[in-house]
Amino acid sequence: MNKLIKQLLVVLLLSPLAFSALAQPEKYVAGTHYTVLPAQVKTNDPSKIEVVEVFWYGCAHCFRFEPLIEDWEANLQADVDFVRFPGMWNELMKVHAQAFYAAEALDKVDVLHNPLFNAINVEGNRLQNEQQISALFAKHGVSADDFSKAFNSFSVRTKVNQAEAKMREYQVRSTPNMVVNGKYLISTGDAVRTQQEMLEVVNFLVNKERSSS
Repeated sequence: MNKLIKQLLVVLLLSPLAFSALAQPEKYVAGTHYTVLPAQVKTNDPSKIEVVEVFWYGCAHCFRFEPLIEDWEANLQADVDFVRFPGMWNELMKVHAQAFYAAEALDKVDVLHNPLFNAINVEGNRLQNEQQISALFAKHGVSADDFSKAFNSFSVRTKVNQAEAKMREYQVRSTPNMVVNGKYLISTGDAVRTQQEMLEVVNFLVNKERSSS
C-alpha cells in the first residue's frame, strides 16, 4: 500500500509540471513572426523539409545575409533540403535570375554565387545585360561560348519563368525572405528584427514540421 501511495504522490506532483510545460506558448507565433501561406507551394523533394532562401544579387541585405546563410547551411541535418531561389519582380531581377540558373546549369553556383553578389554590391557593376554577366563568368573560368549556350538555353529560360510564377505563390514582396516547406514565409520586420532571428524562426518551423511528420 505504501508503494502505491508513493506512486500516486509522484504522479500528482509531476502533473502540474507536465501541464505547465504543455501550456507554454510557442516562442514564435503565426501572423506575428511568420506568415502561413494560403496554399502550400509544391516542394522539390516531399521526403525532406524544404527551406527556400529568396534572394536578389542586387539586394544589399541579401549580400549581408550570405555569411549567416552559409554558416547556417553548414549545420543542416540530412532531412532538410536548402534551396536558393532568385526573387524577381522587375526585368533586371529576371536577368540576374537568368544568371543564377545559368551558373546552376554549368554546375558553377559554388564558384559564381559570391562573385555575382560582390560585382554588384562591392564593385558597383550592376550586371545589367548578358555581356557584363558573360565577362564575370569568364573571370571565373567559363568561356563566352559555354556561358551563352547556358544563359540562352531553353531549360534556363523555363526555370526563370517557373520561378517567376512561384514568386506569386510564395507572396514574396521583399528580399531576403525564407520559406519553410512551402507553408511558411519569414521576413524581417517589427517582430523579427534581425537576420539571425529570421534563421531562428526558420529553425523553429523546421522542428515544427519535423515533429508533425
